[in-house]
Amino acid sequence: MIGDKQPEAEVAKRSVFGRRKVVPRVTVVESKQHNQAFLLETLDDIGFISSACPADPATIMEKAPDLVVLGISGGDGIEISQVIRILAANAEFAGSVLAIGPPHSLLVRSVQQLCSELGLDMLPMLPTPFSVDALRARVTKFLSQTAAPRPLVDVAEALKLGWLELWYQHKIDVRSLQPSGAEALVRIRHPAWGVVSPADFIPDSKDPNFRGFSEFVVTRAVADWHAFVQERGSVEISINLPLAFLRDRPAVLDLCRKLPSHPAFGGLLIEIDSHDIVHHSDLVVDIAQQLRFRNLAISVDNVGPEWPELAQLAIFPFVELKVARAFVTGCAEDRLKQVVCRQIVDLATNYGARTVAKGVETRADFRAVHDLGFDQAQGFLFGKPVNAQRFLRSLVAPHS
Repeated sequence: MIGDKQPEAEVAKRSVFGRRKVVPRVTVVESKQHNQAFLLETLDDIGFISSACPADPATIMEKAPDLVVLGISGGDGIEISQVIRILAANAEFAGSVLAIGPPHSLLVRSVQQLCSELGLDMLPMLPTPFSVDALRARVTKFLSQTAAPRPLVDVAEALKLGWLELWYQHKIDVRSLQPSGAEALVRIRHPAWGVVSPADFIPDSKDPNFRGFSEFVVTRAVADWHAFVQERGSVEISINLPLAFLRDRPAVLDLCRKLPSHPAFGGLLIEIDSHDIVHHSDLVVDIAQQLRFRNLAISVDNVGPEWPELAQLAIFPFVELKVARAFVTGCAEDRLKQVVCRQIVDLATNYGARTVAKGVETRADFRAVHDLGFDQAQGFLFGKPVNAQRFLRSLVAPHS
């Protein structure tokens, strides 16, 4: 019956692969593209592996959905009726259906009646407009409450099967509040676990897959830059590469060959942790001096307590200092953090370098960052990292 809950054993059966919990799958049926994009992205964020209904609804079970979301935004309901009948006729479908639409819509009522007639499990409908929390509450039974085992992913497998992606987080000009660049961050889109964060897979320099992993980051960032410049104009991209990669001269030369020759390309920033720079200062300074004439520059990442040692360098060939989030988050209420931030800003100013405040999550911290004289800000206040497609849509179109 409509709204009846499936036995917990059935939900658990769908959620287990061998002995490992897997991320649930959802297929979205929605004719309006902007509604479809919103639902796919939101369900991804909630914790699903989401996909759009294929052009041929008869193949919908190829996505093996645990949940099918029906976006009922008006218009012709024939396709929705077809999808419901296909699901009901397929013995492999043991999932649920969620209808989203106007609360008093005749079409919504028809969908509910048809699902009931055909014996499909249907979650309580979600009336529009709705909040993300309301959507999450509707689908919470599909989400695992237990932590996933680690390590989740084998890097060699991810490289071979093409699971790696680059996601981008905006860097915002503190004075104009306009996007002024982006940091590229690696994610894996695993077929069973969904989006996997770097903590579960980043290889160290001794890993045999380290070189291939780093080369993926470079190649993907350059390809994404070409896509960005074609659609919305040039975007300054920074990537994270460990010092061990830059020690590999053939790898660096290969990186240089991959850089765009496009006249709009302003260079690529390579972020290196300040700890590595302080402890290998002679090597890093030498590398930075070599790279600056190859349209590459080094950004010092996670600057914090070691900033006085950076100030002691005889040569300062770095174009950017990124202050660690530990000294930015909460700085509006912490005078000690403000003192450290101001000293780092002064250091950068003395050398003509740019400053970025990481971890800006509140308006109060942003006001403090502005008053302290930072050039750019980065953090959840301005958006979380998103995949290249979502990042592209978020870019402000260049002025004509």
